Amino acid sequence: MSNKFDPTTRTTAGAWDIDAGLRTYMQRVYNFMALGLGITGITAYLTAQSPEMMQLIFGTPLAYVVLFAPLAMVFFMSARIHKMSFANAQTLFWAYSGVLGLSLASIFMVYTGESITKVFFITSGMFAGTSLYGYTTQRDLSRFGSFLFMGLLGIIIASVVNMFMHSGPMQFAISVLSVLIFTGLTAYDTQMIKEFYYANDDSETSGKKALFGALQLYMNFLNLFLALLHLFGNRR
Repeated sequence: MSNKFDPTTRTTAGAWDIDAGLRTYMQRVYNFMALGLGITGITAYLTAQSPEMMQLIFGTPLAYVVLFAPLAMVFFMSARIHKMSFANAQTLFWAYSGVLGLSLASIFMVYTGESITKVFFITSGMFAGTSLYGYTTQRDLSRFGSFLFMGLLGIIIASVVNMFMHSGPMQFAISVLSVLIFTGLTAYDTQMIKEFYYANDDSETSGKKALFGALQLYMNFLNLFLALLHLFGNRR
């Protein structure tokens, strides 16, 4: 017969409670991420179907606003999310997803719709497998953090340089490295998001943690998708 005062019983029950809470928390992270990607995809598609919107965005200086606004929003959210309310953080995340969708409308001008769909499903499979590995593995991935971060900085610097060089081979190399780096970051970030979970967080703190985790995975997915699209997408 189970004894509620038995330490072993309490520990086991506590472990089950934490595990159930962790699953709910991770589901919330993935739901936020999926909704953000949905907003981005729908915005990009609808914008690409409107010649007037495409001309307004990419035929005027508004293109620079659409290009750099998401970057500014990410930096702001990363720096201030701990001081923001959960509701405001959500609003900023949805706005970020929408604005990024405006900038990504250009891929429909470059690649065929069939190849965009194909690469999206390839990305989804890779992301799901890698994130599942990060969630379930007992291996400590934190030691790879510095390497992945340095690789990310290298990709950013190389991408800025290639904006002026317009080198095809360099862009190919950047895309290959991006696939490797963002695949690794997906596993690493998933494990870190899991580690940041704390069962006794209040709903406000837990919500902001889940939202910030979703932002990290969202960016990993999107960058992985764009790198694979450059490598395997069929151009118009």
